[in-house]
Amino acid sequence: MSDRENEMAANADDGAGKNGEQNAEDAELLSVEATSGDVVLGFDHASTKVKSFPNSPGVYLMKDSAGVVIYVGKAKNLRSRAGSYFLKAASEDARTADWIGDIADIDFVECESEVDALLMESRLIKDIQPKNNKELKDDKSFPYLMITTRDEFPRVEVTREPQSKGVKLYGPFTSAGALRGAIQVMQRIFKFRTCTLDISESDERWQWFRPCLLASINQCTAPCNFRISKEDYRRDIKRLQTFLDGGKTKLLRDMRNEMKAASQSLDFERAAVLRDEIQMIERLEERGELDTHAQPEVFYIDPQKGLAGLKKVLGLSETPRVIEGVDIAHLGGNETVASLVQFIDGLPFKPGYRRFRIQEVKGIDDFRSIYEVVSRRFRGLSDRQEAFPDILLIDGGKGQLNAAMAAFRDQDIQPPTVISLAKRDEEIFRPGNPEPLRLSKSAFALRLLQYVRDESHRFAQHYHHILRSKSSLQR
Repeated sequence: MSDRENEMAANADDGAGKNGEQNAEDAELLSVEATSGDVVLGFDHASTKVKSFPNSPGVYLMKDSAGVVIYVGKAKNLRSRAGSYFLKAASEDARTADWIGDIADIDFVECESEVDALLMESRLIKDIQPKNNKELKDDKSFPYLMITTRDEFPRVEVTREPQSKGVKLYGPFTSAGALRGAIQVMQRIFKFRTCTLDISESDERWQWFRPCLLASINQCTAPCNFRISKEDYRRDIKRLQTFLDGGKTKLLRDMRNEMKAASQSLDFERAAVLRDEIQMIERLEERGELDTHAQPEVFYIDPQKGLAGLKKVLGLSETPRVIEGVDIAHLGGNETVASLVQFIDGLPFKPGYRRFRIQEVKGIDDFRSIYEVVSRRFRGLSDRQEAFPDILLIDGGKGQLNAAMAAFRDQDIQPPTVISLAKRDEEIFRPGNPEPLRLSKSAFALRLLQYVRDESHRFAQHYHHILRSKSSLQR
């Protein structure tokens, strides 16, 4: 490419402050300058020229005889991908057959990685608006990368229906699959959240929230659990935006300066984090194809949607706010214990957690143990005239549910909404209903119940471990 071409491509890549029409005019001038002289433009010229392209990631620009850019594409391997347009198959493909014959010249901009190529392709399409980039598969709209800037902890998502306010948009992109692959790669570096949780720094209950799997595999800083401050999280989002805007060089320079300052102030932990992030950005080209970066399936727990779902599936008159979960733990019939966890507005409220040592049951009997703990818990609430939870969740099936209902009957206490969740098939049992309620495994209501059930099980096992340790020490 000529110096003029390199300059124009760099301007487009850096998102210079030009509108689309001006950039299109610049692209035309660029093409005329590049094809002037004794070169005879045409399909054969472009077919020959593409054979000299490098085998590296980048963006290719197809031009017509007037030098106007008519198509922009990205490639992991420029020579192979761009060269495929000059094969017989391209002239027979319905997506390209109508305009392949218009190609008279072709140029490229080399990129450091496939992710960089994807982002540059998006910026060039937006600025130049080539006529043949407007065709889409299945007549769907282009996918965008959207950052919800008005959220206290902004999230990143792929959308075909972007919001008009309170967001920062990047795109359009030509491939939703490639965009999701790029997001997964970038998430390993910038560790942003992609969930739909409505996180507020002023709501202290989030500190009890259990982060999803992405936090465990170090792909999210878990703002849902306040593991990162709002200021630090927004700093990371700002870095992501700098990268998306084509400012990788500036980003790396700023991060190196920050790493040096952290080291000088003896904040070696922060310096090490920055060092690792810098290395990951520099080694993007080593991260393989975008489509191979599939992260584990993660079911996000949205408390508000979960509660709304429970209201609907359980036929409640009001959206529930307080859920309590009960579980039993024992070891060979010794030291049987029960746990009770409390969730308020879909989030764990640890001051409301309770532990019970089962006193009236000998040996292994989960039914009688549930009967005892439910009796003790709700007799105490009733005597103190304290409010009952909106939902009581029992870990187990129909037998465990019947044991809980027997406790209310024998105590002559009007029960709240009582249900049980059987772990084997994740079926929900309700009093008076012989058939269990089966929800989709991705249903927000089921996810919330699983969260409560799993937390009660964890808390029961923890208490049982404490008692076993004490017993061992006393021997």
